[in-house]
Amino acid sequence: MNTILDRRLTPVRPDLAARHLMGQVEARAYADPVTMRVVAPFAPVRREPRPDAPLDTEALAGEVVQVYEQHEGWAWGQLGADGYVGYLPDDALRADVPAPTHRVRALRTFVYPGASIKLPPLAALSLGAGLAVAGESGNFLVLADGGHVWRAHLAELGEGEADFVAVAERFEHVPYLWGGKTSLGLDCSGLTQLALAAAKIASPRDSDMLEAAIGEPIAFDDSLVGLKRGDLVFWKGHVGIMTDAETLLHANGYTMTVYREPLRTARDRILVKSFGAITSIRRITGT
Repeated sequence: MNTILDRRLTPVRPDLAARHLMGQVEARAYADPVTMRVVAPFAPVRREPRPDAPLDTEALAGEVVQVYEQHEGWAWGQLGADGYVGYLPDDALRADVPAPTHRVRALRTFVYPGASIKLPPLAALSLGAGLAVAGESGNFLVLADGGHVWRAHLAELGEGEADFVAVAERFEHVPYLWGGKTSLGLDCSGLTQLALAAAKIASPRDSDMLEAAIGEPIAFDDSLVGLKRGDLVFWKGHVGIMTDAETLLHANGYTMTVYREPLRTARDRILVKSFGAITSIRRITGT
């Protein structure tokens, strides 16, 4: 009998499941994964294998994907970083690529064919993308595939940002995109997850998962006093980041941007128009 499992985090379908789930879930067949990496600047992770299916999240360049099936242009698999399961375009993945050594620390950057900013770029990468660096050339780092990226826009994987809120603030005015995780567009939990990851704080993808896993709950009342920079404010289906004791930064469908506003203003509007009351405020200690 199938155990009740979160479909977002469990590689199981009626016809196919991960072999390690045998005995826990029922499926017509089981498969071992093939480890692949995202080689596109980013790849959509969709709920079904078709281009108009809902976008659940995005995987950035360099991310590991454990692939259980490849069929008709789609790969069904599980993201290595946060465990999300879905369908990715087959051509966005490869198995024979080196592991990243660096990540993009700028909001976005370009990959050039040589060590010159005057050359037409080959690709654009967003904050958090992982790259394998094989050498250097002046102000550029040279990638294993021959591309060149401006040195100051990259950081070694082991180097974390000191202030995840400052990372989130770089995204201010970026458009809102349901399921998005890049500087072209992102949603509330995507913003939070990206900012935390830049500070080397691993976190799950969706707001309900974040609320259950990140930080410690703090007491609050209608006055909303006593909050600090970095506190995470949760509603059912929404999350924002406090930039100071009174101001919330959040990707939202009201302004359709990453927007900074007084928490009390957001609280009052959200209560009436969308997600209801604040469900918790959580504080990350030791950051």
